[in-house]
Amino acid sequence: QVQLAESGGGLVQPGGSLRLSCATSGFNLKYYSMGWFRQAPGKEREGVSCINIMSGSTYYADSVKGRFTISKDNDKNTVYLQMNSLEPEDTAVYYCAAPPMAYSDHECVPHEYDWWGQGTQVTVSS
Repeated sequence: QVQLAESGGGLVQPGGSLRLSCATSGFNLKYYSMGWFRQAPGKEREGVSCINIMSGSTYYADSVKGRFTISKDNDKNTVYLQMNSLEPEDTAVYYCAAPPMAYSDHECVPHEYDWWGQGTQVTVSS
């Protein structure tokens, strides 16, 4: 049974940092692309950052480039999102997600990911 569980969200002041974690189980993380997505109130869910297992590349939304870093620790079955220089516009619920198949090529868009965590709230405010 595939399970994803995000943690690490919270309230932070502008300019601050948070590290989100996504603990995974039920599949071998080593062979899967993974992604972080977010959804702000009244907005559609969007791709923030993804790791593509086929190309070995990472994707970052323009709004987070240079500030966020995605990483995987296959031994710990965990995916991370390091978020620095946070801005109020980063306020959202953050989700990690996995695609339906191993060794598959995916764009960083929600409809290409089947398995989702419950989300963790990130609020950036003074």
